Amino acid sequence: MPVSINVVVAYVVGIIFLFILGRFLLFPLKVILKLVYNALLGAVVLLLINLVGGLFGFRIALNFFSAFIAGVLGIPGIALLIILKLIFKV
Repeated sequence: MPVSINVVVAYVVGIIFLFILGRFLLFPLKVILKLVYNALLGAVVLLLINLVGGLFGFRIALNFFSAFIAGVLGIPGIALLIILKLIFKV
């Protein structure tokens, strides 16, 4: 049973298309996983700062803004929140 060259070319093009599609879908997954990692790390550090800082009267308010900054930026976001808290003395 001979296989036509058209069928072979169609399979090769299909495999290449699936490979390219997989690469495009993998990139957003990496970005999402990095955001989830930053969000978890930021939340844990924000919680620790509020627990330890509460002993010294230093707390960072838990609201949408601080959670967003800590979630997107992670540790640098927490540092930014601390610096803003110290500068504006809020």
